[in-house]
Amino acid sequence: MNANTIKSLIKQQLPDALIEVLGDDGVHFEALVVSPAFVGLSLIKQHQMVYDALGERMREEIHALSLRTLTPEQAQQLRHAAAH
Repeated sequence: MNANTIKSLIKQQLPDALIEVLGDDGVHFEALVVSPAFVGLSLIKQHQMVYDALGERMREEIHALSLRTLTPEQAQQLRHAAAH
């Protein structure tokens, strides 16, 4: 498993998302997923959407995934705060 494969799988489930996946050891990854599909959903529901996109790979091929999900508005607020 590699970061590009994970990004591709998430993109299939959330085609409008901005996705960054890091991890070069093949089993430990960090992902940031920004999607308008997350608006109005709890953090748990957001994470479930991403885990659903990865399916069985979460149990078999991916040992650990540090996941951060944001709506576009939340991402913009973070960028704005970081700029000031």
